[in-house]
Amino acid sequence: MNEQTLTCRQLFNLTPKTLEKRITEYYYQTQNSSLTIKYILTLRVRFQLGAEEFAFILKDLVREIFMNTKATRTMKRFFYYFQDYFMAPEWRSLAARVFPVRNFGEKAISLVRSLIAKVRPAETNEP
Repeated sequence: MNEQTLTCRQLFNLTPKTLEKRITEYYYQTQNSSLTIKYILTLRVRFQLGAEEFAFILKDLVREIFMNTKATRTMKRFFYYFQDYFMAPEWRSLAARVFPVRNFGEKAISLVRSLIAKVRPAETNEP
């Protein structure tokens, strides 16, 4: 299939409505979540440069991609740029799903520390 990709010129010059339509169509035709996330991140940069109409652009698509697809390297790399698209409980569960090894390590360390605290004698200041 011949993929129609967006150029930098298109990403920085087209209107929000046109970009929403093209990016959404591209994602549903190709299911390429990595390139779609990169496109949306580019639009977030455009918002940061002063284009207010790009605030929370394609919020539903971002939520769908992060919550319903397998975590790719690109998703992990740009994960924190989309934190304001999710509520706090969703964000915590999503972080656990996207970074399972990191969360396992943090839980294991806290478990070991709690077990050590139980068997370690209490410290006293007596001479």
